[in-house]
Amino acid sequence: MELDARKEKILKAIIQTYLETGEPVGSRTISKYTDLNLSSATIRNEMSDLEELGYILQPHTSAGRIPSDKGYRLYVDALMEEKRQEVAEIKELMIEKTNKMEKVLQQVVKVLAANTNYATMITGPSYNQNKVKFIQLSKVNEDQLLAVIVVEGNLVKNQILNLEEPMDDEQILKLNLLLNTQLNGLTVQEINLSLISRMKEQAGIHSKVVSDVLDAVAEAIDVEEDVQVYTSGATNIFKYPELADSARASELISALEEKKALADMVKEAEAVENSTGIQVYIGSETPVSTMKDCSVVTATYELGQGMRGTIGIIGPKRMDYENVVDNLKTLKVQLDSIFKKT
Repeated sequence: MELDARKEKILKAIIQTYLETGEPVGSRTISKYTDLNLSSATIRNEMSDLEELGYILQPHTSAGRIPSDKGYRLYVDALMEEKRQEVAEIKELMIEKTNKMEKVLQQVVKVLAANTNYATMITGPSYNQNKVKFIQLSKVNEDQLLAVIVVEGNLVKNQILNLEEPMDDEQILKLNLLLNTQLNGLTVQEINLSLISRMKEQAGIHSKVVSDVLDAVAEAIDVEEDVQVYTSGATNIFKYPELADSARASELISALEEKKALADMVKEAEAVENSTGIQVYIGSETPVSTMKDCSVVTATYELGQGMRGTIGIIGPKRMDYENVVDNLKTLKVQLDSIFKKT
């Protein structure tokens, strides 16, 4: 017998309430919890049907109900399917948006080089302060679990966990419920000792597994993505005699082609940015050694939802700083507007 929408909603309310409280759930609680506008008597009848169908249990006479393994299974399967569909839809949207954004950034860096007559760079947006969206544990073999972690920005990370002792499907199921109930929507910084202690207590004999999963979550979220760097205007450096001799020019062009060095500079700029989001490096202050004869001005742009990127302008020490800073401030605003439309 398939459950109708009303029974499914009541079962979901029972499971969610039990996960939050750990106490058997009564009909009066459900009548307040759901938006079905049903009387306690009607809910009791539905709960009796759910019990007869094996989805909930009554641990003691006159007590409320708790989910059975069958009830947990239905709840988790529905949750997994909902999340799978959500992730698939978001991935498709983000691929489309990323393709548009890449074209925008390539155009922006060319315009910036033309407007300033300097070499320019811009990084694609990356995600900072990632939040946990969804965790799924599944058995690989008797000694290993696979943790699939979906974080803000719809990044999907996979991590293999080694087990000290085997776990059955129901134990894994209950850990999935615990992890998703407690961690969804949190950043690594918000997963504090109090929360960890509470989760380990709820996990009981499987507290070590919870600890390993939390480590895996932290590691997965902190994994750094490759920074996408777009450059333009490298030949502009030949316009300035102090940079135009063959040795200096060759070094500078190589530096602009060496995306890893630029990415490292970007990370440093983001770490030390001041209140205006503009950072100026002059000569030897520049993080890239081959740019020691240059000035580099960077700005961090924010696109919301933890997304951030960096714009950079590389020129001689005698660059027109006022014009450069004005261009960067204008571009920061324009990028925000462009991204919202893509």
